[in-house]
Amino acid sequence: MMNRLLLTLFFLWATLASTLAIRIGLVTDVHYADKPSIGKRSYRDSLKKLDAAVAAFNEAKADFVVELGDFIDEAPTVEAEIGYTRAINAVFEKFRGPRHYVVGNHDAWSLTKPQFLEACGAKAAHYSFDCGGFHFVVLDACYSANGIAYGSKKVKWTDTEIPPFERDWLAADLKATDKKTVCFIHQKLDATDRHCVKSAPDVRKILEESGKVLAVFQGHAHTNDLVVINAIRYWTLSAMVQTPGAYSLLEIKPDNSLRLTGFRGHKSYNATQ
Repeated sequence: MMNRLLLTLFFLWATLASTLAIRIGLVTDVHYADKPSIGKRSYRDSLKKLDAAVAAFNEAKADFVVELGDFIDEAPTVEAEIGYTRAINAVFEKFRGPRHYVVGNHDAWSLTKPQFLEACGAKAAHYSFDCGGFHFVVLDACYSANGIAYGSKKVKWTDTEIPPFERDWLAADLKATDKKTVCFIHQKLDATDRHCVKSAPDVRKILEESGKVLAVFQGHAHTNDLVVINAIRYWTLSAMVQTPGAYSLLEIKPDNSLRLTGFRGHKSYNATQ
């Protein structure tokens, strides 16, 4: 009788475990600025759009949230850009859990990266962390090809690179973990156009050789896209500033399957590893 009870409890636990997933809220290219709209870019509306997304993330009880870069748009002065950052971050801070920030080219335009990170309370420009049995990597491609960090209007947005020291760090970080991994970056790693990191093939090789990376989530191009290269999925998410308020909920299950549920301009995808 006891064995049967234990067996029943085991199967109940196994059934529950198979349905457990971690949930991640994703937004990109918020481009908040206190200035008039240009074309489809409604800069001021990003406050209420992000507020709606954060409310949805709280309702879904997301484990953490990530903004994938270009949190703000440019301003005439450094002081104004700091003001933009603090204003949009006050909305992001309504999320009841950990927040992660990817540095985008607009975030480090007039501002230096340290100024941007300080204004939104972010920990670093590139780093990694664990959650729910998975490993996560935040990458920073806001460097020029000659290694100069973005900021103070020193570089062009089309000159984007992950420098050798960060690639070395990435390889070591992936080697040190035994967990399946998801990466977050602003600029793209899956092509060779002007939105892509110059050393993208080298970075992809690091990801592939680790044998641990499930997916990469990126923004910058302002469109939805999914490209699979050597079993790694590269998801590009559409810009919040040019949509009714695009955001996504990503679920990662213990079997390493991923489900991206998009809202207000993000597409939905299911992916089984």
